[in-house]
Amino acid sequence: MAVCTGLIVANIYYCQPLIVLIANEFKIPEANAGTITYLTQAGYAIGLFFMVPLGDKIERKKQILMTTFASVIALIMAATAQSFFILQIASLLLGITSIVPQLILPLAASLTAPEQRGKVVGTIMSGLLVGILLSRTLSGFIGQILGWRSMFYIAAGICLLIFFAIQSKFPVNKPQFQGSYGQLIKSLFTLIKTQPVLREATLINMFCFAQFGAFWTTMVLLLSGAPFGFNSATIGLFGVVGASGALAAPLVGRLGDKKNPRIAVGFGCLLMLISFIVFFFSIESVIGIIIGIVFIDVGIQGVHISNQTRIYSLLPEARNRLNTVFMSFSFLGTAAGSAYGLLLWKLGGWHAVTIGCAVLALLALLVYGLTYKSKSKK
Repeated sequence: MAVCTGLIVANIYYCQPLIVLIANEFKIPEANAGTITYLTQAGYAIGLFFMVPLGDKIERKKQILMTTFASVIALIMAATAQSFFILQIASLLLGITSIVPQLILPLAASLTAPEQRGKVVGTIMSGLLVGILLSRTLSGFIGQILGWRSMFYIAAGICLLIFFAIQSKFPVNKPQFQGSYGQLIKSLFTLIKTQPVLREATLINMFCFAQFGAFWTTMVLLLSGAPFGFNSATIGLFGVVGASGALAAPLVGRLGDKKNPRIAVGFGCLLMLISFIVFFFSIESVIGIIIGIVFIDVGIQGVHISNQTRIYSLLPEARNRLNTVFMSFSFLGTAAGSAYGLLLWKLGGWHAVTIGCAVLALLALLVYGLTYKSKSKK
C-alpha cells in the first residue's frame, strides 16, 4: 500500500521541475507555465470532495482500480497535449484521478487495530511523502534527458503496472453506508459541523499545505534563475533532500500511538515557521535551502500524520468522509498556496514568498494556540 500510494501521488508533482521546459516548448512565461501546478492540486481537491466519500458507499478495491485506470488515461492525455490549454485540462484531470492514496489510507485504517493505527498510517504516509518528493527528482532527470513528455508516458506505464498489482494484492473491503450519494455528500457538512477535532485539524493542515505548495512551486523559479542557473535535473535533486526527511513519518506515527498526537502538530507548525526564516536568508545559499527543505518536510509530516491519526479515531464508519473533508481542504490549501506563491514571486521575488509563507505559518500556530486555550478553559 505504501508503494502504490507513493507511485500514484507522484503524478501530481512530476510537472513542477518541468515548468521551464514546458514554458520553452509552448513559448509562454515560466510563471504562466506554473499554473499547471495549482490546476493539478485543484483537481486533486475536487476528486477528494466528490469521489473519496464513495469509499464509504461502494466497495473500496473496485473504486481504487477504476480510479487508477482513469489516471493512466489522464497521463497519456498530458503526454500528447499539442497546446498548453490541453495540458492544463489534462493537469486538472490528472489531479482528479490521482486520489487513490486517499482511498488506500482509510482502507488501511479499517484493517488495523486501534493501538497500531498511527504506526500503519505513518508507514503508508512515508511512502506517500517519498513519492511526492522523489517524483521531482525523477521528473527533473527524465525531463532533462528525454524531454518533459517522456515523464508522463513513463508515469502512465507505472500506473498500469500498479493497476495489476492492486488487482492481485488488495483485499475486498465492504462499505457500511447505506444512503444515497446525495446523503453521502450532505453528511460531509454534518461532520464539519459536529466534529471540532476535524475542524481544527483541517484548518491547521490547510495553512501548512499552502506553505508547502508555495515553496515547492517558487523554488523551481529561484533555482533556475541567477545566481544558481540550475537545470531541471539539478533542481529535481532537491527532492532527495526532502525524501530523507520522510523517514521521520513512521516515527511520528508511533509517537501518536503512545502519546497525544496533537503535541506533534504544534512542533510541526513551529518547524515550518523556522524553515521560512532559514529560506529568507538563503536567497544565494544552497546549504541554507537544503536545511530549510529538511525543516519544512519534517514539519509538514509532523502536522499531517498526527492530524490524520486524530481524525481516523473519530468515527470508524465514516473514515472516507472524514478523510474527504480533511484532505479536500488540505489540497485546496496546496492549490491556493501555489497560486499565492506565484503571485508573491511576481510582486517581490523570493523574499516576498518567504515572508508570505511565514505569515501562513503564524496563522497555523494561531489556530493551534486558540483551540488549545479553548480546550483548557473547558
